[in-house]
Amino acid sequence: MPDDTILDVCGLEPPEPLEQVLEALATLPHGQRLRMLIDREPRPLYSILDQNHFSYSTSHTDDYRYQILIWHKN
Repeated sequence: MPDDTILDVCGLEPPEPLEQVLEALATLPHGQRLRMLIDREPRPLYSILDQNHFSYSTSHTDDYRYQILIWHKN
């Protein structure tokens, strides 16, 4: 599997993190994952991902950030 694409949007004010992740997902090749790092949970993003056929998992990092791993549903 190719390396994940990393998108660090920590410190950005809304709606910039959402805009950046949607832009990155628009060009994400099938079989590759996007690893989004953000300093708050992006709850509005989850329904957008569901509606656009993406899968995701959310976890906390050691430095209190969220890590959202996103990939195309098969």
